[in-house]
Amino acid sequence: MPHGSWPSPVTAELAAAHDGRPDHVGTVGEEIWWIAPRPTEAGRQTLIRRLPDGSVRPALPAPWNVRTRLNEYGGRPWTAVTRPGGGSLVVFAHYADQRLYAWEPDGAAPRPLTPLGPHGAGLRWADPVPAPGHDEVWCVLEEFTGPAPTDVRRVIAAVPLDGSAAEDRTAVRELTDDRHRFLTGPRLSPDGSRAAWLAWDHPRMPWDGTELLTARLRQGAFTDIRTLMGGPHESVAQTEWAPDGSLLALSDRTGWWNPYRIDPDTGHSVNLCERQEEFAGPLWKTGHRWLAALPDGLIAVLYGRGGQRLAVLDPATGTLADAEGPWTEWTATLAADGSRVFGVAAGPDRPHQVVELDTRTGRTRAVDAPHTDPVDPAYYPRPHTRTFTGPGGREIHAHLYPPHNPHCRAPEGEPPPYVIRAHGGPTGRCEAVLDLETVYFTSRGIGIADVDYGGSTGYGRAYRERLREQWGLVDVQDCAAVADALAAEGTADPARLAIRGGSAGGWTTAASLATTRRYACGTILYPVLDALTWARGGTHDLESRYLESLIGPLAEVPDRYRNRSPLHRASGISAPFLLLQGLDDRICPPLQSELLVREVAGRGVPHAYLTFEDEAHGFRRAETVARALQAELSLYSQVFGFPAEPGLPTLKLVR
Repeated sequence: MPHGSWPSPVTAELAAAHDGRPDHVGTVGEEIWWIAPRPTEAGRQTLIRRLPDGSVRPALPAPWNVRTRLNEYGGRPWTAVTRPGGGSLVVFAHYADQRLYAWEPDGAAPRPLTPLGPHGAGLRWADPVPAPGHDEVWCVLEEFTGPAPTDVRRVIAAVPLDGSAAEDRTAVRELTDDRHRFLTGPRLSPDGSRAAWLAWDHPRMPWDGTELLTARLRQGAFTDIRTLMGGPHESVAQTEWAPDGSLLALSDRTGWWNPYRIDPDTGHSVNLCERQEEFAGPLWKTGHRWLAALPDGLIAVLYGRGGQRLAVLDPATGTLADAEGPWTEWTATLAADGSRVFGVAAGPDRPHQVVELDTRTGRTRAVDAPHTDPVDPAYYPRPHTRTFTGPGGREIHAHLYPPHNPHCRAPEGEPPPYVIRAHGGPTGRCEAVLDLETVYFTSRGIGIADVDYGGSTGYGRAYRERLREQWGLVDVQDCAAVADALAAEGTADPARLAIRGGSAGGWTTAASLATTRRYACGTILYPVLDALTWARGGTHDLESRYLESLIGPLAEVPDRYRNRSPLHRASGISAPFLLLQGLDDRICPPLQSELLVREVAGRGVPHAYLTFEDEAHGFRRAETVARALQAELSLYSQVFGFPAEPGLPTLKLVR
């Protein structure tokens, strides 16, 4: 049976219903809580709780949507406060109005703690922690001061739990000034006498350089603020307090994010486990946690190269004890309670789950709802990681998912079509884990190659820095090198190669279509397409000066912005493409896509442009995800020439 037309039980609706992953794990008393996606409930996020008896149930019904829009990408949206008289109070951000709410589990409806902003949901709160007196939460406040996306200030603020700030902004105390453009939430020392947090400023991104700041607490105020670690060329990705009152931090001063212990009085630091492996990643969201301090002085860490596994670090010896279990990839949401560590992990044959590690025994177990495979695991592809050679002999890392279906084989000698996928960021990476959206294609006979092109994280700062001022070149070249290698060795059909990517990966996809002839078609999702528009106020504050490192300072190299932009090279696009865009996207606004559609209209290039209301940057609603998958498969069916499966909506391509 021809590749692409293999019958598969993985429908677009099934894949969409399982989209997303758990996140932001924590504890509330004896219970384990976490955020879980609900793609079939308009894409909202809810809190899930595991009770002491092992039962798992939702904590908040619809329409509550536990999600903050801080920096547009979000951050940790909730915390639990132990009340002086007993019991717990859960504080969370609600997406619809971005207010903080307080809720007593199993009690009355949540009540607001913060007011609405003057510019709509112009007050945003993230990364909350209980204050020393347990009568406030301290968190990051993002306040819009005008209509432009860069009319914004950020401070660490104290929100009273009595509700007095629900209608009165002046009841919120500001603990820092707004001298720093970007901040994380504070971390409080065990004795409650100090706070520590991270900060950085334009034009740096947090993986370029951050500062670790500390303050003494006097009568609930920050005093004696100073910098202990970091700077313009050192990225500190996380800080936490150890039980002995020292600070722990993840810094890349050696070229790799490694764990350090810091004396908060002298600033003296010691690398606790010097390795050419990454113990952290890009701080896209405030509240990422790659390490968690344990009461006995040990430290739970995530580490690896190209992926991250869980281990317990003995800081006295620098040794790592890897956690047992089938999970091979852990996300940055560690939490600790006594000798137990909680996180979110996945593997090649299992999706992301909430997992507990008992550090006394080294055993792991899934603690969320019992997992059942939605389809026979025999349909899951068997990924393998490879390193390819790029221009100049440089290494390029990638994860391959060959076509796989237990009931189908292709005709002898027919190499399969392959989709080269470029991840977003571009400062990010791919994960070699089970994803039903991948299975949707591989089970039909279409291979997938996820490329960690130069600029990706997981391989040290030098690999990350390959993209400095080279965006639109190195990423395009590396994806092409992988495609060429797969075709040359007979793994992929050279006439049936596609490229696909979202956000920054959408830029790479469009640039590849405009500047190479390797791909028969492409799928572009919520992309950056015009660097000039983007740099001149066309995006949100966090990334408003990101291109200074990816392309160069606009004032110095304006021609480079135009020459690199896929929009201004659209005349080079001849292959069919599908363009998918959320209409509520504040990061890559619809204007980016609309300009490309206007540019190619009437030029004879087959293309389709699909838009989705109430979708922002990255699709969350099940119906959107399903429609996007079906449209992409229809594109490949038409371009690669395999029969469309019964019931698949035909994507209308216009010229």
